[in-house]
Amino acid sequence: VIQVPRSLLKTFSSMSEAKQVGLYFLIGGNNEDDLYIGQTGEIGKRLNQHANGEKQWDTAIVVVSMTQNLTQTHELFLESIAIKHSLEAGRYNLLNGNNGSMPYAPLPLEADCLEIHNLSSTLLSTLGFPIFKKLVSDSNEENEQELFYFTRSGTDATAIYTTDGMVILKGSKALAKPTVKRIRESDLALREKLIAQGNIKIEGDIAVFVKDTLFKSPSGASNAIVVAASNGWVDFKNAQGKTLSEVYRYKQNK
Repeated sequence: VIQVPRSLLKTFSSMSEAKQVGLYFLIGGNNEDDLYIGQTGEIGKRLNQHANGEKQWDTAIVVVSMTQNLTQTHELFLESIAIKHSLEAGRYNLLNGNNGSMPYAPLPLEADCLEIHNLSSTLLSTLGFPIFKKLVSDSNEENEQELFYFTRSGTDATAIYTTDGMVILKGSKALAKPTVKRIRESDLALREKLIAQGNIKIEGDIAVFVKDTLFKSPSGASNAIVVAASNGWVDFKNAQGKTLSEVYRYKQNK
């Protein structure tokens, strides 16, 4: 797995790996969480086409074989499962217009692809791109995480505080539009982005989160709920009425 900043694409293009069959991820561009997944018979040539085209991106992550034994069938299979798992994870705004083309794969080839996918997933996370890591894990341990609630101003949102930030859970209800007199452009822009990316749907007087949505900070999450300034460390409370700050900040300071 090789990380290729757009500014170093020329350097990568001169490497032998650039001539290989490969899977690639284009990250960033118009929004830092935009993601495009593709596969190609010559990775360097394809990335240069993207760089000269209309598609915007900041970083490319490429997956190639050190033994150069991957075929186009491998890559089509890897592309399909990468798209599927990234959609399930819900961390990035996937820009692909389709789900890829899943080819017929004999069991040995399928097993190889799944092993490659699992390894590349680990390496992607190590590089700081947890594309396939679910916001809320299916494991019992994660499901036992403490829930925090935001019910101010007629809202009804539920969230989990994770190592990645604050995750507002699917089904949470937010304000459809701000009710404060002083409206910040940044809050309106965030709301429009969430609607455009399909995270929020307006239903009458409320806005509903239609999928789990990650925010880098508690206040970023609470701002998105009320479309205004809000201190998430204080406004999110657990079932016992303790604020997020009391549960995490005070606990850590003891």
